[in-house]
Amino acid sequence: MVLWVLILLSVIVTEFCFAMRTEVNMVRNFKEQTEAYYIALAGLNRVIVELVRNEFSPEKQKLLEGGDGASAGTSPSWRMNTDIPSVPFARGRFKVRIKNEGGKIDLNAADEPLLKLMLNGLDIEEQEKSIIVDSILDWRDENDLHRMNGAENDYYQSLPEPYKCKNGDFDAIDELVMVRGVTPELFYGGLDNMVTALKDRGSKRGKVRRRPSRAGGSKICINAASKAMLRALPQMTEELAQSVIDFRKEADFKSLGEVSTLLGADVYGAISPYITLTPSAYYQIVSVGNITDSRTRQGVSAIVEINRTIHKGYRVVQWSDRVLMETLTAKSNR
Repeated sequence: MVLWVLILLSVIVTEFCFAMRTEVNMVRNFKEQTEAYYIALAGLNRVIVELVRNEFSPEKQKLLEGGDGASAGTSPSWRMNTDIPSVPFARGRFKVRIKNEGGKIDLNAADEPLLKLMLNGLDIEEQEKSIIVDSILDWRDENDLHRMNGAENDYYQSLPEPYKCKNGDFDAIDELVMVRGVTPELFYGGLDNMVTALKDRGSKRGKVRRRPSRAGGSKICINAASKAMLRALPQMTEELAQSVIDFRKEADFKSLGEVSTLLGADVYGAISPYITLTPSAYYQIVSVGNITDSRTRQGVSAIVEINRTIHKGYRVVQWSDRVLMETLTAKSNR
């Protein structure tokens, strides 16, 4: 009886110890995840501070007054599309990546030529390209009039799972999958990394604003464009797109003359109607925090508008938690 009682007590004690150890690990993991999250949040706020500081800097004001067309970027250590070293903070470090939305095509502001340009790098037929472009324009306009290859409410209502045509601005890029001709394979195969959906402050839901949502209008900021976006430009080869990426590792283009010198007069003449040096007021910021001597990492991502007319100089347009740096890096390199 004594031996059986001892065995029973040993089992109970072992189970209790195992349960306590599991709970201790869970609490430690939760604590580290929370710490890593707020370290990532600190990194995102630090980038916002630097972007706002740049917006209100005397150099930026001189640029706006002078109108020389030079690109106004942040300080060298906080530039977009560069590998920014991790920064120590509290019990860990944060690593950030900055992207400017001017390097993408704004679905709410792009005109027909720019939308056609967007599809140049994709392996689809010309007829499919025409269907997608006309359908995007029909999706965001206010009327129910069909373009030649477009689609309005009657087409979407005839689908097996019917829905209404938006007849308004895109609220998010995922909405593009609902447009005629855009399949999930096409969207997630690279198109998602080339587009953005920005809305003007004060715009009403369902109303199309004809004023471009970004400073560059219907053009692409060459200092912010991804390699896939560069490859979609006329006469751009893989080697030329890579040369632009390599140039930007050291510094942004300060004048269009530098672009012409790098790419050659012929290529520059072909792409000049589509490019600008003016960045968008919208920035995508990804920040990942980690704890020292721990594998725990947490990330946050946000699209932020930097504008001196806004209270505090910025506003958060989109927000996403639990984002890892590798996700954005992999997409930006496509």
